[in-house]
Amino acid sequence: MEAEYIRIADAIQQEARKNDKKRLLVAIAGIPGSGKTTTASAVAQQLRKAESQPSRIALISMDGFHLSRAALDVLPNREEAYIRRGAPWTFDAVRFVTFVQQLRQWADSTPFPSDGDSSSDAAVIYAPSFDHEAKDPVENGMAITSDASIIIIEGNYLLLNEEHWRDVSHLVDYRIFVDADLQEARGRVARRHVSAGIEKTLEDGFRRVDSNDYLNALHIQGKLIRPDMVVKSVTEIA
Repeated sequence: MEAEYIRIADAIQQEARKNDKKRLLVAIAGIPGSGKTTTASAVAQQLRKAESQPSRIALISMDGFHLSRAALDVLPNREEAYIRRGAPWTFDAVRFVTFVQQLRQWADSTPFPSDGDSSSDAAVIYAPSFDHEAKDPVENGMAITSDASIIIIEGNYLLLNEEHWRDVSHLVDYRIFVDADLQEARGRVARRHVSAGIEKTLEDGFRRVDSNDYLNALHIQGKLIRPDMVVKSVTEIA
């Protein structure tokens, strides 16, 4: 898969060269089990190899915008919310879009360190991360510094043609979709549930997938905003 990661990184670099904005924002989306997170991480690593300063490449996950368990607990459909955690409505979509709007403004207006004083608070923008052990977001878990020139955002719903979510595609400069066979992706997520200890058997893993992740995958494919680049997922991607 390294050749594919290099191809994606090259496409992003070409887009950055021809883009007249100060910083390039890239969205990498895909269905659950497509390998979008693995792909985004590997592409970021390829881009860092080409940079004298690895910090010029930033990677942000949408996972930090999950509704917290405390927020899920007060929903009228609390039980369903836990079962469907990871569905679009279990994220704070408004807050996420607001963050991307702020990121866009920051990316276009904040000078690089060589252009000015990088010590000011304005030179850093923070994003929440997600603690998988605690199963909750972590406020300001990630810092994007002003030396970043390419910022990659990865998540399931970045190209979802639905209220709030669709705004993201207009705020980024380059849109990538990791395409995957539904059944292959279904199997990957089921095995992931077992290996993570969430389910004890593969049968239970598939049952969990079919009650949530598979439904989310169908939702994404049915409401997909046209990407600039489509990447075919393969078996090696977990």
